[in-house]
Amino acid sequence: FLLERKTHVKISRKEILLAKMRKSCSFTPKKLKNFVMDFFPVLRWLPKYQCKEYIWGDVMSGLVIGIILVPQAIAYSLLAGLKPIYSLYTSFFANIIYFLMGTSRHVSVGIFSLISLMVGQVVDRELVLAGFDLNDDVSPAPGDGSLQNDTQLHTTTFNFTTAGMNIECGKECYAIGIATALTFVAGVYQVLMGIFRLGFVSMYLSESVLDGFATGASLTILTAQVKYLIGIKIPRSQGHGMLVITWINIFQNISQANLCDVITSAICIVVLVTAKELGDRYKHKLKFPLPTELVVIVVATLVSHYGKLNEVYASSVSGAIPTGFIPPKVPHFNLMLRVAVDALPLAIVSFVFTVSLSEMCAKKYAYTIRANQEMFAVGFCNIIPSFFHSFATSAALAKTLVKTSTGCQTQVSGVISAMVVLLVLLFLAPLFYSLQKCVLACIIIVSLRGALRKFRDVPARYHMNKVDTFVWVITVSASALISTEIGLLVGMVFSMLCIIVRTQRPRAALLGQIQDTSFYEDDNEYENLSSVPKVKIFRFEAPLYYANRNYFLKSLHRLTNLDPNLEAARRKKYKKEKQRPKKGDHATANGLGIRETTLRLVPKQIDFQALVLDCSSISFLDTTGVNTLKEILKDYKDFNISVLLACCNPSVIDSLKRGGYFGKDFGSMKEMLFYSIHNAVQFAKDQK
Repeated sequence: FLLERKTHVKISRKEILLAKMRKSCSFTPKKLKNFVMDFFPVLRWLPKYQCKEYIWGDVMSGLVIGIILVPQAIAYSLLAGLKPIYSLYTSFFANIIYFLMGTSRHVSVGIFSLISLMVGQVVDRELVLAGFDLNDDVSPAPGDGSLQNDTQLHTTTFNFTTAGMNIECGKECYAIGIATALTFVAGVYQVLMGIFRLGFVSMYLSESVLDGFATGASLTILTAQVKYLIGIKIPRSQGHGMLVITWINIFQNISQANLCDVITSAICIVVLVTAKELGDRYKHKLKFPLPTELVVIVVATLVSHYGKLNEVYASSVSGAIPTGFIPPKVPHFNLMLRVAVDALPLAIVSFVFTVSLSEMCAKKYAYTIRANQEMFAVGFCNIIPSFFHSFATSAALAKTLVKTSTGCQTQVSGVISAMVVLLVLLFLAPLFYSLQKCVLACIIIVSLRGALRKFRDVPARYHMNKVDTFVWVITVSASALISTEIGLLVGMVFSMLCIIVRTQRPRAALLGQIQDTSFYEDDNEYENLSSVPKVKIFRFEAPLYYANRNYFLKSLHRLTNLDPNLEAARRKKYKKEKQRPKKGDHATANGLGIRETTLRLVPKQIDFQALVLDCSSISFLDTTGVNTLKEILKDYKDFNISVLLACCNPSVIDSLKRGGYFGKDFGSMKEMLFYSIHNAVQFAKDQK
């Protein structure tokens, strides 16, 4: 039987497009109000804020995140190649803007190690191209900590021309100029992706690619911090192969290690790791995480200051961190052109991490987010702060998990965190002058524990899915050994190639009948299946298209033990040999006798009269696929073998109809198309 298809009313795409344009271009006060409230979700949820129920959890989580954020912001400035003050600006503005525009209640948006690394690599490259010395790490002289007196950040060092523009500023001025230009362009990309609804790009970054990218970048981050960890001065490597070159330089200069930094690093790592392990073990008993990083920074700063570690042991310190805010400045357009390509992977990675974490939290706490609005939120978290000397931001997994575990209820906790950062910016920043850089490096390295632990999961990952494991390994290797951006691209391309290869050479099998049932399964995988006399049932577990056509035919011929074209040629040649007059057993051109040649050309005894193609796994057909099925139908018909299709989806049926598989009037569909394998088998058995 054939099911009657529903008749769908065809609507002109042009009419749909015009209707959407009319709806979008129409203007009413109500529509304007909805647009503003959608663009600023805070206007919807803040008036409904249940103060008594939510405020305690939001304040506690905001304070804890703020306390964690300050040391991490100062530490991650090493990754970005910028002064700590800019990291604090970034953390402050990102939290405020996400409070206004974000739809996730629990995500912590701010400075993130992977994003800081990507910014730092671009900054370092452009500094080298501009002629600056990356190893010029002279600490500013201590002052009163105010921006007005901190002239090191604003002093014009020399004039130079780059990108057709005269710039009068020093190394730090140019570095933050590059970072803000990169951040602005990345934000623009994210907003444009939101406007044109290009969020689907994130679908091409599989979990294996993202995990591999994070792990590979973590190896790069760890490598970049080792020189601070042991207090040696080595050139900051640039370009491809930075990880290998850096380790070579480290081992070549290991004899110059600063003993004070080595001892400090060892103590800090032991304290941080021990505290983290204890926190993980007893987290169900703790109401909020231990502020270990803050304690380590305070103690280390006091020891460094009163022990005069910088003066006596030449230990590298953070230097003066000014207070207050620098006047806003528009990012240089010419610098934007230099970093436009670098901003694209930055924008994609930032968006993907933010949306994936937002969706994770929304699923866990049973509410919904708007992915498109998240793209706008993270885009403006980059665009607006770039005018205030900030660099790129993203959601951070570690801080998000801390936020959820400390009772966070809404985005108000982000405002509390911003106030903690503001307190440091206005009053406490100069107190970190004597903080050793090796302590910051320890905080960064210990924060990588989660990503580096992924190596322990490789055996389990391999056992679960070998292909995904290879994707992970390739992405890790490319991200660490070449560069993070190239690693992300390589991982994405390799992942897509794996999918293509798997559809090019999928599983193909002959099916047998499960005894006393109407179900059929793979004869090679299951015991006690019975074959159907005179019927072959073939399953192909992939779409049939131009790339796997030959594999489809080879698999079909191999499993059915019949290649119609070869068999037709053999029969034709056999017929010729039989018609040739017999004049003795002369040798032929191939050295065989005529009688022996004739025996070799004897036609095969074909043991089936019907071929059932199980199309349940064929999701679509292209033109080549339709022509392949038509070719099979014709070739097997020459041997009086009927070809029956079973379990075709509507898309495949429509493709076959358009391709003329069932003839002009579709009259033969009832004898060629079946909705189950068993129906096709029963039809084949009933044939004479």
